[in-house]
Amino acid sequence: MARSVESIRRAVLGTLGAVLVVIGVALLVLPGPGLLLVFAGMVLLARAVPALDRFVTPVRRQAMRAAEESVSSPWRITGSVLVGLFLIAAGVAWGLLPQVPYSGWATGASLIISGVVLLALLTWSHRRVRAARSRP
Repeated sequence: MARSVESIRRAVLGTLGAVLVVIGVALLVLPGPGLLLVFAGMVLLARAVPALDRFVTPVRRQAMRAAEESVSSPWRITGSVLVGLFLIAAGVAWGLLPQVPYSGWATGASLIISGVVLLALLTWSHRRVRAARSRP
């Protein structure tokens, strides 16, 4: 019984990971958080197929280093927040203004999602670094 539950879990993780990778690759050329989705898909695939973990571990290390650097100074935090807010505002403009090239809510929503993801990751990075600094 436990073996079948594990098989189902691995199949679900593998399928979800593959779907995220495919969507992420599409978003590499479309507006949206393509690299983030490719990475998330690879993490899920590595949980389903342990042999793939050797490809994910170096990327995870680099991502954690980049997360720490993104909140290393008030200027970087301010710049990242402004970029996130700009993406959200641009998404609203793309959704509402028909004279903007490629206007519509599909483009606008992807820009809004990108801005929200950026702000969420920035918040997560800030909390993670602050918690690491407060530990003895």
